[in-house]
Amino acid sequence: MDRALDSRPEHIREVADNSLRFLGTDHIDVLYQHRVDPGVPIEDVAGAVKELIEAGKVRYFGLSEAGPDDIRRAHAVQPVTVLQTEYSVFERGVEQEILPTTRELGIGFVAYSPLGRGFLTSAVKPASQYGPDDMRSRDERWQPGNYERNVAAIEQLTELARAKNASVTQLALAWLLAQGDDIVPIPGTRSPDRLAENVGAADVRLTADDLRRVDEIVPGGSFGSRYPEAMMPAWERAG
Repeated sequence: MDRALDSRPEHIREVADNSLRFLGTDHIDVLYQHRVDPGVPIEDVAGAVKELIEAGKVRYFGLSEAGPDDIRRAHAVQPVTVLQTEYSVFERGVEQEILPTTRELGIGFVAYSPLGRGFLTSAVKPASQYGPDDMRSRDERWQPGNYERNVAAIEQLTELARAKNASVTQLALAWLLAQGDDIVPIPGTRSPDRLAENVGAADVRLTADDLRRVDEIVPGGSFGSRYPEAMMPAWERAG
């Protein structure tokens, strides 16, 4: 049977064994469930990973885009080490319920797309200038109306960054680092220069006034949703 998601315990075991073989290693540091599978109880997923951890094949259990209830239920079976979900200056949805839950349970937080899928950089253009195979051509944040308002916010953030002798990219990453020691952003790049720029964000120190200014510029995040409604995780649709 074709499944968009397949978190059946037998499939988890199969994927883990294949990963060990393909990677040529005897263990996986973190095994993530990258989206909650509505067809499989989260307790069964956690139980399968628990067995892999007890067998020495996996060290830590991670979730991605899971809501508070699923996090708690999984954590009760096998402690969750880390949750990976989109979080950035532009995407603040996790602040209301997700971060309080992970912090209560002592779970680390990995912020993916910390640069707003590229919007929080110096290189951005309207949706119409991206190819049909590029998700930015369909992303609400790049669409007319939202795009112009987001560009205006970037211009103000860039001005703040320059006052810190930093790029807007570094400002965005430094902002995430300032949210707490439990936050680890994971920017992606294919460019050595961009990599060096990203690493330099660790040296950017933001004051309380700087953080307040960021909130003034983007009080609720970006204009436009990060995913179409049908692709939103259940916890975010419910919100």
